[in-house]
This record gives sequence, C-alpha cells and structure tokens, in this order.
Amino acid sequence: MRYKYITKGTCSQQINFNIDGDVITNIEFIGGCNGNLKAISKLVNGWTVDKIESYLLGNTCGIRSTSCADQLAKAVRAAYNETNAQ
Repeated sequence: MRYKYITKGTCSQQINFNIDGDVITNIEFIGGCNGNLKAISKLVNGWTVDKIESYLLGNTCGIRSTSCADQLAKAVRAAYNETNAQ
C-alpha cells in the first residue's frame, strides 16, 4: 500500500512510501535536503517499522525539535498503526 505523510516542522513537506506488513520500501521525500534524504531513503529501504523507529526517532535538525529522519519514523509508525487498525 502506498502511504502519504504530511510532515510537520521540517523543510520537507511530505513523505511517500510503500508499506507491506511492517516493511517499508520506495521512500520518497518531497522537499528538504535532496541528497541527504535520498541517502536516508536508500539506507532504510526494506527495513521494518521498529528498526526505522529505533534508529531515527528523536533525531533533531539544528534548533528544531524534529528532523526529516524523525518525521520518517513517525510516518512509518502512523502508517503501520493505520493499516493494522482496519
């Protein structure tokens, strides 16, 4: 299933990805630091929701209380919770 997440407090505006069970693939950030976000997307492609959360949740960017990586962790958890609530 393709999932779209609108980010909060970051330069990127949106994160799109596929979720199959608890595995995340085909991550795409809209906006933000293009090179860094492409690298993050490649590195975590195929990871589970739990693994992404364990590595990325809580990461900050400068003085912000969040980051694109943190938003990805929140996005995959939201997608997982939504798809498993059905």
